[in-house]
Amino acid sequence: MFLRKLATVTTFVGLMGSAAYAANCGPEGQSIRILASDFPAIHAVAGTAEENCAGGASEFSTNHTTEARQIMNAALTPNPSEYTSVILANSTLTQLMNDGLVRPLNDLVEKHGENISPNLLITIDGNVMAVAFMANSQHLFSRTDILEQAGFEGIPATYEEVLEAAEMIRAAGIMEHPIVMNLSAGDGGWNLAEVFNMIYLGHGGEFFEPGTAEPAINNEKGLATLEVMKALAGYAHPDHLTHASNETQGLWEAGQAALGVMWGSRGAPILDDEGSSEEVTSNTVLSAAPTVGGGSIPAATLWWDGISIASNVSDEEAEATFAALVSALTPEMVAANNDDAVWLLNGYQPGPAAAGVSATAQGGAKPYPMIPQIGILHAALGKELSDFLKGDESAEQALADVEASYRTSAKEAGFLQ
Repeated sequence: MFLRKLATVTTFVGLMGSAAYAANCGPEGQSIRILASDFPAIHAVAGTAEENCAGGASEFSTNHTTEARQIMNAALTPNPSEYTSVILANSTLTQLMNDGLVRPLNDLVEKHGENISPNLLITIDGNVMAVAFMANSQHLFSRTDILEQAGFEGIPATYEEVLEAAEMIRAAGIMEHPIVMNLSAGDGGWNLAEVFNMIYLGHGGEFFEPGTAEPAINNEKGLATLEVMKALAGYAHPDHLTHASNETQGLWEAGQAALGVMWGSRGAPILDDEGSSEEVTSNTVLSAAPTVGGGSIPAATLWWDGISIASNVSDEEAEATFAALVSALTPEMVAANNDDAVWLLNGYQPGPAAAGVSATAQGGAKPYPMIPQIGILHAALGKELSDFLKGDESAEQALADVEASYRTSAKEAGFLQ
């Protein structure tokens, strides 16, 4: 196991590195197999790589799935692995590195990365482990027409104001359930746990005792976080524990929500002219994640998405895959898909869809922690918090259950004695 700090990607806003170019697709006749999440920006990168380099490959396949996080370790464990690359993020890089399933990219960067900005190289202990190309974060989406109708002035800046606005909307008889959030307890409760993480960090919380893998969430800040989550859930749709990004986006586009905390990567699909109405899109404003509990930073985690290469593939497949993917990171790809992400690439022009992520980053929100045991704590939170939101146990019991679950798994993984 490794316990290392990430050499940080220096900024998440205004970070413009020169992109790689498509002149070289690496060795021909290789199989390129990509596992990736299912949202527009990832489709843009993988699709451009395929356009550039599929002609010289023996195979070029991409699996875009909402279950990428759940299947990636198992898929990369065989030798040869099922995929030659995973397009991943902060937490999933750590998840794969813990099992030794992704390779250092130093030699590939040297050979094919002459136009990649050094700021995009995710470097751990001197090894480049990923190449970042976009930033993401959850933040606030607001329907300004509904807020105005309810008599709330401006855009909520704090979670306390979000709750105040939600009550005004309900009291005015406009919507009974005005809030949408990614509170799904499915898929191991990853989304539910991430809401805890964001609000806990907004309270100034620390996940572990300094320099150790000892959990540090069972405290007043943890209790305050759960109380905010329960208050928010009280204004969310009754089936909120089944809601992830597709569901919250769908409710928003259907005009069934007025306040949402959703991923910035959903901004462009929500603001476009597909699947919604002019009433919804013209009155939707994206802003920073709210602060909470008197804190000064947005209650959010900052993320990057980037390219990794599997360990258990041939060097030739690794090189062909890396060359194909970095060939997609061009100003032309960005221009064709400008509003699909907060791109960290040359040519990006921030638009309305980027406003929330940009404001959240500028407000000082913290990156999702890249320490190896965070995945175990995240899983424990996802498994244990739903009973509290259902009203079946106290906040104190929920946090005690989280710590007990974490300790069991952390001992099995060798992080605790």
